[in-house]
Amino acid sequence: MPTIQELQETVTACTLCPRLVEHCTTVAQKKRRMYLDWEYWGKPLPSFGDPEARVLIMGLAPAAHGGNRTGRMFTGDRSGDWVFGTLHRFGFANSPDSQRIDDGMILNDAYITAALRCAPPANKPLMEELTNCQPYLLTELRLLRQVKVIVALGKIGFDTYLGTLTQRGLELPSPRPKFGHNVDYTMSDGTLLIGSYHPSQQNTQTGRLTQSMFDAIFEKARSILSAT
Repeated sequence: MPTIQELQETVTACTLCPRLVEHCTTVAQKKRRMYLDWEYWGKPLPSFGDPEARVLIMGLAPAAHGGNRTGRMFTGDRSGDWVFGTLHRFGFANSPDSQRIDDGMILNDAYITAALRCAPPANKPLMEELTNCQPYLLTELRLLRQVKVIVALGKIGFDTYLGTLTQRGLELPSPRPKFGHNVDYTMSDGTLLIGSYHPSQQNTQTGRLTQSMFDAIFEKARSILSAT
């Protein structure tokens, strides 16, 4: 079994998905006008956080001009503003602002990963790309031994996590859990899976996800940890 650091080094060197490699590289070369002075990361992203975390946050994939630019998940984009701002309010992060990989951000009792480690074209991963990435997630879940609560941001993250259960020797709940905002399900290992709408601009700007709705997710996570 590799260490967390060794796993992340393997992830960042991955070239299993030619479409994603090409997209991340192209975005890093063309850049956005407002980021012309940036040297884009332009490759798969490592996960980030406290290796002893009790809360695991499952995202979808890096943003083309967010994580793919900065080299850290949810860093440098609007979704990250929501994620880190909320984590900070509930004591899981030392700062509400995450713009650069060297900004001193530290997560406390929380760990951020994703169903896909590369930015996909149009934010739409292919099933085979998610399948290629799953072994990294499975290894990560075995290494993160203290996890009590899983917060899945979006349906893909929710379903991806459920897809790891049988491969880890755990029983899939019956009936199969259905994704929704602030729904929660207890897994056979005693962990709690909480679904949340993804804090994408499409959701937050239309009001489908409000700040109070997002806060409720982490308030629930914090209460579970306090009870245990």
